[in-house]
Amino acid sequence: MTVGASDFDYIAQLVWRRSAIVLEPGKEYLVESRLTPLVRRTGGEAISDLVARLQSQPEDTLHTEVVDAMTTNETSWFRDRLPFDALIAHLLPDLMAKRARERRLTIWSAGCSSGQEPYSIAMLMANAMAMHPGWSVQILATDLSDEMLAKAKRAKYGQLEVNRGLPAQMLVSNFERVGMEWELKPAIRQMVEFRQVNLARAFDAIPTADVVFLRNVLIYFDTETKKQVLKRVRSTLRPDGYLFLGGAETTLNVDEAYEPVQFDRATCYRVRSGEAQR
Repeated sequence: MTVGASDFDYIAQLVWRRSAIVLEPGKEYLVESRLTPLVRRTGGEAISDLVARLQSQPEDTLHTEVVDAMTTNETSWFRDRLPFDALIAHLLPDLMAKRARERRLTIWSAGCSSGQEPYSIAMLMANAMAMHPGWSVQILATDLSDEMLAKAKRAKYGQLEVNRGLPAQMLVSNFERVGMEWELKPAIRQMVEFRQVNLARAFDAIPTADVVFLRNVLIYFDTETKKQVLKRVRSTLRPDGYLFLGGAETTLNVDEAYEPVQFDRATCYRVRSGEAQR
């Protein structure tokens, strides 16, 4: 299926309006590959048939399905391992010392896709906190896609999915085989709460977090949206908390209220003193 210029423009505008994700010219192949299954399922023969149907009716579930399909959901267990190592080796001891009276930590995985990132965090935290009874850990995981959130809540993964970054020992310890899939054990599942959140819009319901994982999300936004997202994250991050971005992302020249912090080979960010509400 080929994608005409007007059809591509319509899809790009729909995706931008709903998610602030920018589809630049040259991404026609992505529209074609992501939407072809939806075209066929809705009885069409070409992308233009799908666009015509979208244009002929008020925005509904079909529009949402298109945006979900165009949302990149590339993920794996312990993706780019360094942030997870830094969390356990450096951030956790620091935050536990600072929260000794509260004995509670909150971690937010923003753009959680099908759940591998927050569940990776949960497995690490469950193991680390076993040595510290009386502490509680809240892990909030959010994503724009209802489809991805449903898969994450299901917490069942095929063999190819668990092969992507999940150490064999952690698979055996934290999963049970159910037919052809691996199901995460309840103790880990219960550590994570999933919510639908559009990062390009206000997210006032997010609890104050000690650590935010906002990894490989900003790269899909234009500069102004990146600024707004980082500003809103500042309002949810505790003054002495930490922000992780993807390896190709930075706050430099986007939001100077953050300063980089290096832990071994991992870089994270914290808010400069007095800058949280700026």
